[in-house]
Amino acid sequence: MTIIKRWIPPIRIHPILLIFIIVSFLTGTIMEMAIIFSLVLLHELGHFFAATYYKWRIPLVILWAFGGVMKTDEHGNKPIREELVVTIAGPFVHILIYGGLFLVNEFQLLPEALISLIFYYNSMILLFNLIPVWPLDGGKLLLLLCSYLFPFKGAYHFTILSSFVMIVVVVAVQFLFLPFTLSAFFVWAFLFVENWREWKQRFYVFIRFLLHRYEGKHIVRSVKPLYVSSESTYGEVLSFFHREKKHPIYIKYPDQSRIFLDDNECLELYFKENQIKGRIGDSFLYK
Repeated sequence: MTIIKRWIPPIRIHPILLIFIIVSFLTGTIMEMAIIFSLVLLHELGHFFAATYYKWRIPLVILWAFGGVMKTDEHGNKPIREELVVTIAGPFVHILIYGGLFLVNEFQLLPEALISLIFYYNSMILLFNLIPVWPLDGGKLLLLLCSYLFPFKGAYHFTILSSFVMIVVVVAVQFLFLPFTLSAFFVWAFLFVENWREWKQRFYVFIRFLLHRYEGKHIVRSVKPLYVSSESTYGEVLSFFHREKKHPIYIKYPDQSRIFLDDNECLELYFKENQIKGRIGDSFLYK
């Protein structure tokens, strides 16, 4: 039983996918729906097996049309390289499917029309998931890139806000220049709701990121000193924290003197002494 739980994730079908399944029965497109469902499942299993290899906690996998969501609290708290592997594991499955289709076609194991149909939906799902919109793989890759270059809080906010912009632009283009399809509307509406939920949880995500550092679970690959004013609040200083970087903090006072503060000490004051809005310079005496 333990082995089954380890290698087979708890799976839930999103209501949007149920709608698509019902529509496929009514319109006689069962074959297309079965292909899409199978490809989406394989895609999410790619993420799941990679995450399981790194011992991530995966409480649930949600399947929806043209994609899925592997629920986890690990994003932002694991090494960037590790998250990169888990993220690209899903799209990599589609590359393997292309290889499988080539072999099937070479040995004529399936009708050519069916192979072409699988090839079409495989390409569509792959390209759709690479769109830079959270929580698609493209959005997660965008977050990884931004959080590698910029502080985590700003990178996370930029990813969600840019996702909103992308969704609005795509929906506007669809309404103005393309034929309206209910399926596309459901997909983009789902993505909008997911980003809205993520935006409402942004403070929780940032605190989780800080707690992970405070507990000493993060990896340090480089050092980046921070020079801050004594008037800066703890929240402002912590918003400059990067992933995988150690931050020696130099507090500058109006008289040009400065003191050194370790980033772990800053986190300890923030959490243990509830210095949420307090100014960082007020916590220390200086000569």
